[in-house]
Amino acid sequence: MSEKQKERFLALKNQKLKTVRAYNVRLSLQEFWDSKNRKEATQYLKKWYFWATHSRLTPITEAANTVKKHWDGILNYFDSKITNGILEGINSIVQLQKRNARGFKNIQYFINMIYLKLGKLKFGLPT
Repeated sequence: MSEKQKERFLALKNQKLKTVRAYNVRLSLQEFWDSKNRKEATQYLKKWYFWATHSRLTPITEAANTVKKHWDGILNYFDSKITNGILEGINSIVQLQKRNARGFKNIQYFINMIYLKLGKLKFGLPT
């Protein structure tokens, strides 16, 4: 942010606006990922969930309930430190090939294209 934007943000932050409250809840959830272990993360998430569900902001309450539905999966990150980013990347490549697959004679051609794309195979001219 530029200095002017920071000044405007601080001025807004000091007002009692619903958007400011919502933004603070969001920032607080972002800080959750700085937790050192599962126990600390669980304690933090419980406090955040209580705050979010008592914020009297419907979208924030709905988001908190979504977090509650995925509670164990979210906390599993602190056991393995693995995200689903790799799977999301593979899925985007598959979806791209799916868009490009129009006109293929059958599903096997589509599957072959996925293997070729994900395998990063390079076919150069024979020398």
